[in-house]
Parts: sequence; C-alpha cells; structure tokens
Amino acid sequence: MRDGDGNRPVLLLAWYDRNRRRLPWRALPGEAADPYRVWLSEIMLQQTTVKAVGPYFEKFLARWPDIDAMANASLDDVLRMWAGLGYYSRARNLHACAVAVRRDHGGSFPDTEEGLRVLPGIGPYTAAAIAAIAFGRRIMPVDGNIERVVSRLFAMEEPLPKAKPRIRELAATLLGSSRSGDSAQALMDLGATVCTPKKPACALCPFSDECAARLRGDQETFPRKAKKKAGELRRGAAFVVRRGDELLVRTRPAKGLLGGMTEVPTSDWLAAQEDADARKQAPSIGGARWRRKTGTVMHVFTHFPLELAVYTATAAARTRAPEGMRWTPIATLKDEALPNLMRKVIAHGLDEKI
Repeated sequence: MRDGDGNRPVLLLAWYDRNRRRLPWRALPGEAADPYRVWLSEIMLQQTTVKAVGPYFEKFLARWPDIDAMANASLDDVLRMWAGLGYYSRARNLHACAVAVRRDHGGSFPDTEEGLRVLPGIGPYTAAAIAAIAFGRRIMPVDGNIERVVSRLFAMEEPLPKAKPRIRELAATLLGSSRSGDSAQALMDLGATVCTPKKPACALCPFSDECAARLRGDQETFPRKAKKKAGELRRGAAFVVRRGDELLVRTRPAKGLLGGMTEVPTSDWLAAQEDADARKQAPSIGGARWRRKTGTVMHVFTHFPLELAVYTATAAARTRAPEGMRWTPIATLKDEALPNLMRKVIAHGLDEKI
C-alpha cells in the first residue's frame, strides 16, 4: 500500500457524511438500520435502478411492514405487487426468504454473512451488503457502482468478470476500523452520483488526487469488460382471446422464466421458429377465428431477445376456458401479476394500455 492509502477510508466517510443520499430504506445518521428494510431494498435493487425501486419499496412497506407480515402474505399477492419490476424470481425468493426467516430464525435475520447466505435469494453480494449495512459486519460488498470506483481508482486492466476477486480485495482496503455499513453505502453513492459510467465528476471525488485512471485521463474506459455474446433471437406467437369483457389468461409454471406470473396463452419461444408452426399452438377455442395483428411485440430478456406475433380472437359468451386457463375481467387486469412483456402483448392485441 502506498503512502496515504491508509487515509482513504477516512476520506470516503468524510465525503459520505457531507453527501449521503436520502433513500427510503436508509437509516438516518445516528439511527440503527432496520434489517428488514435493508433486505427488502437489496433484493429489489438487484439489476434495477434506485429510481425504479423507490415506489415499489414504499408500496411493499405499506402493505407488509415487517418480516411476519411478508411471511403471512400469499405468493400470488407478492407477485402482483412486484409486477413491472422485472426479474420475477426475485419476488418468489423474497416470499420464500420471509417464510424461512420466520420459520427457522424466529422472525429475525441472521446477523452474519454466512448465516444470510443460506436464505433463499441471498447470494454473496446481498449477504455481504446486509451483513455490513444492517449489522455492522466488517465486510465490503461489491456491486456495479463499487466495481467501477475501484477499477478506476486502481486502473484495473483485467476485464470483468475475471477481475472480480481482485476488485473485492482492493475494495476491502477502503473499509475503516468502524462504520462498515456507511463505508459500503459511501462507495455505492460515490459510484452512483460522482464516479458515473459516463462523464464522471472527478473534481468532486474524495479520491481525485490519487485515482490512477484519472491521472492517466482514461477513466471512462474502466472497468474493462469482456465482450458479451448476444443471445439468439427467439420467436413465437401470443394469443389474445376476448369473451365479452374478459380475457383468456393462465399462470406460468412456478419455476423458470417469469415463473408464477400471469400471461395470455403463447406458443413455445424458439430460435428460427416459423410463424405457421407458432400459430398451430393456439389454444383450442371452439369457433374462434384468429386474426394476426399488424407488427410484432419485441422484448429483451437477460439472455435473449424475443419477437412475438400477436393473434386475436373472440369467444362466444359461454365458452369454457381450456384446461389450465381462466377468464379474467379486462377491467381488473392491473391486479394480475402481469410481466411487462404481457402488458405489451395485451396492449397490442386489445389496442388499449393495460
């Protein structure tokens, strides 16, 4: 460690005390952190922005103010409240974790990184974040913001993801002898507000004078990243069927992509699938005349893009739903656990926003 490096934790906390963000899940200065709020926010913030999470966090907290309330909720209710936030396995794990904390830990979260790791939906980063922020454990969690700050500070040439272990080691050098949770949140705030991906405000950074990337003048090129392979386009069809003021829907299997969410019937989603093959997988609705809507619905998942043709049909008044499906009032679709993909499909099929 170079001369002066040991002062970095002090500089970081001094910056944080002046510039900390006010967030609905963050304890005020001098207050003890609420493990439930920390956990709920960390699960929601996985692969999602602070701006997007804020309203959902407030909504969840009003509905389920503590771990017992969340454990008593039904998974369907949690999925409905989560709809629109994406990455729905997080919602399933959220509910499973609440049940596990109440069942196995008497309603109190384990206060160590190791204890937290065994809970549903809590991986290495989330366990470290909760342990540091909620319980003051001396550990530095590393999220995308922290990766960026550290990779620039030390000019890490090794690309992600291979650089992750070394970045964790270097991030730990920014921990002081106390206030571990504040150190972690300080680095997160620094990355989110100052050391941004583009046009970082280096003059405002507490590490400005010793940031290796800034001194070289190429800070925006960090962190280095290995090129990702683009997922292959998958194609399919979605079937929007009306029966008066009702819509035909079904619930996806609990496990897998969009598990437990509500959808209109669809074909398989396959690479290079022909339209005719997808169309043959329409649900069996007696007398239905299928009409293809102009255009398609595009959606990008983490690992692949999806293109769906949308077919519409009208069912007679007393038509029974095929097995595994149900009719639901169009007026109450907002209460269904519809992922964004299905909201786009239904809006396209009905010509009205859901």
